[in-house]
Amino acid sequence: MGSAAGAPTHARRRAGRPPQAVLSSARITKAALKLVSADGYKGLTMAALAKSLNVAPSALYNHVRSKQDVLLLVEDHLMGRVDVTAFGVEPWAEAVKIWAHSYRNVFAAHLPLIPVIALLPVTNAPATITMYEAVTKGFLAAGWPSDSIIDAVVALESFIYGSAYDVNAPADIFDAGSLAPQAPHFAAAVTQRSNPGGQSDANAAFTLGLSAMIAGLLATSTRVSDTE
Repeated sequence: MGSAAGAPTHARRRAGRPPQAVLSSARITKAALKLVSADGYKGLTMAALAKSLNVAPSALYNHVRSKQDVLLLVEDHLMGRVDVTAFGVEPWAEAVKIWAHSYRNVFAAHLPLIPVIALLPVTNAPATITMYEAVTKGFLAAGWPSDSIIDAVVALESFIYGSAYDVNAPADIFDAGSLAPQAPHFAAAVTQRSNPGGQSDANAAFTLGLSAMIAGLLATSTRVSDTE
C-alpha cells in the first residue's frame, strides 16, 4: 500500500545483522583493561563493562558468559605480549632473562590484575598456552627433566610478579624516618644503596635476584646442558 498523500516516507531498515558486530573480543578486552586501570579489579563488573561499551548487558552476555570469560580474554591478551622468542635461539639462561624481563614489564603496567591472573587457570586461553609451550620447549631443549620444568617456571613467576610490584614502589619505601637511629645498620644500607650503570633500584634488584635464581636453578638441575 502506498503512503498517504503528503505523508513522509521512511526507508524501511533492512532485515538481518548489521554490517559490523557491535562487540568483539578485542573491544571487550580493551574495555576491561581500561576499567581495571581506572578502578582496580573490583571495578571490573559485567554491568560496568557493558556500560563502558555502551551496550546492554544482554549484548555482552552474547559474547562472554561470565566475568571469568572476560578475565580469560584479559589474561590471554597480556600473556600474548610476553616475549618468548629467545627460547630455542639464545642459550637457556639468556632466554629466561629476556622472558622474565618482558613478563615483569607487562604486569608492572597492570598491577591490579596480578592477584587474579596468578590464580586464574589457563584453560582455553590460547595465547597463554602458546607462551607456556614455548617456555617448556626451551627448558626441554636445554636438557631440563620434564618433571621439574613447571616447578621452575612457577618459582620464576612468583619472583616476577613480586618484582612487578617493586617497579611501582615509591622511592622512599625503605625510609625509616624518625626510627632510623633504632635501626642504624638498615638505615645505612639504604643510604649506601648503589646501583651500577644508572639502573633504577627496581631494575637492579630484579637483575640481581633473577641472576641468582637462574644460577640456583642451573645448580639444582644436573641434567641441564653444561654448554648452556
